[in-house]
Amino acid sequence: MGPPAKLCSNVAVASVHGGAPCSRRAPGLRFRTRGSAKVRAPDGDLEGDMALPLPTGDDSVLEVPDIRPRLVAQPSPFVAHNNFGGGFVSDLDCVALNSIKFASPDSAGCSLATQDCVVASSALHGISPSTPNLIEASMEQVGMSLPPWAVRAGARKQIYFDPQQVTAAIVTCGGLCPGLNDVVAGIVNKLTTYGVQEGNILGIRYGFRGFYDPNIKPIVLTAENVDGVQLEGGTILGTSRGGANIKEIVKRIDMWGIDMLFVVGGNGGNAGANAINAMCQQHEVSCCVVGVPKSIDNDILLIDKCFGFDTAVEESQRALLAAKVEASSARRGIGLVKLMGRQSGFIAVQASMASGVVDAVLIPEVSFKLNGPTGLMAYLDEVMHKKGHCVVCVAEGAGQDVLDDGSGGKDASGNPILKDIGMYLRSELKKSFPDADIKYIDPTYMIRAIPTTSGDRIYCKILAHNAVHAAFGGYTGLTVGLVNTHYCYLPIPVIIQAPRRVDPRGKAWNRLRATIGQPNFE
Repeated sequence: MGPPAKLCSNVAVASVHGGAPCSRRAPGLRFRTRGSAKVRAPDGDLEGDMALPLPTGDDSVLEVPDIRPRLVAQPSPFVAHNNFGGGFVSDLDCVALNSIKFASPDSAGCSLATQDCVVASSALHGISPSTPNLIEASMEQVGMSLPPWAVRAGARKQIYFDPQQVTAAIVTCGGLCPGLNDVVAGIVNKLTTYGVQEGNILGIRYGFRGFYDPNIKPIVLTAENVDGVQLEGGTILGTSRGGANIKEIVKRIDMWGIDMLFVVGGNGGNAGANAINAMCQQHEVSCCVVGVPKSIDNDILLIDKCFGFDTAVEESQRALLAAKVEASSARRGIGLVKLMGRQSGFIAVQASMASGVVDAVLIPEVSFKLNGPTGLMAYLDEVMHKKGHCVVCVAEGAGQDVLDDGSGGKDASGNPILKDIGMYLRSELKKSFPDADIKYIDPTYMIRAIPTTSGDRIYCKILAHNAVHAAFGGYTGLTVGLVNTHYCYLPIPVIIQAPRRVDPRGKAWNRLRATIGQPNFE
């Protein structure tokens, strides 16, 4: 037999890992560097029969930092009932980051010539495409080499904090997203289950600035005062962008004796958490900093799906269905819907696919032109002749090159300030179809300010619980996420390198185009 084919990291597909244990005979660990990430690899032979190759001395597990040497180990309070009958996760359990064996780079869904890597779909901060550990797939797509395994999330039999002595804090950062209240409540309830005393869980108000703004005071969170908050949209803690004065934040963490800090945020919030953790380690402040990744755009690297995304897709679909009704009820009607998606078009793609009423979808990852025989307007003219109406869905970050006026600028979170592609398209559609009845719908704030659907509500609870398990396990500088259908712990620097984006060669985009018959607008 020849050598085994390589495995490709593809977070959008189901795992073949199953639930089999990743057992190792020898508990010894050694540290080494693979690519740009510090990783850990087990010594010794392996046991077990799995669909994927088990880690060997030549393979490795993505290292998660911890502060265990400064802490005292003790049995988990859940040992008495074997974690409610569910048992415990071992530190040596692992989750596969790579889940598909491609026969060749030409296989559908394989985006990089070298398959053992993570597709970032944009330049990685601080690393050029010529760096040896990166593989350039195209002018805009870069892969980052990672080990094949991550640390599995879950409750440990041994913990590193006395629950009755713990002080924890929770902060929500960035824009609103369905599920923020669910995550806050989930963290509070799991901390309480561990035995954290009432009065020792702090809610930091209005983002990171709530640590040091003299006009903003923390609130005490209890299982009683978070009861039912998951039924409401928004966040009971309030939120804001920017304001991460790391030095002042760490000073308050030390002053208030905070042992665990849970940061619910996107790329910016996790970058802030990473900086807080780095300064805590620099000054030997024994606080575990744990992130819960939040992105309504679903643009966090490696993670299958961010909480709130399914809820956003469901609400976005309502806007598309309304546009369909408006367009089909008018003579030569056009329904135009602008959805959220600054750098990634996941909401537009999924909502359009789900609704089944969209004729053209425009996303940030795929350039397009408006005019000419292969442009958007020519295609819509064909659709109008066939159906008498059409529906267009555009992500807010699409077509920025078409709109580029050189103004630039960034918001408080460091995100580029976008030009309004929705209003621009509306104007261009009026020029191209002067006799059309155009209805423009922008449901942006309706989508993000609503309570979660049942699936998201469950997902938020699991993420929250695993975040608490991580902190009690002594881990820090990590975020918790679902990767290839399994929950794991990921070092924050890995996921904030770049936004996750829709792959123009991937199955999701290809499936949508095949379903609606959309050509390339080039």
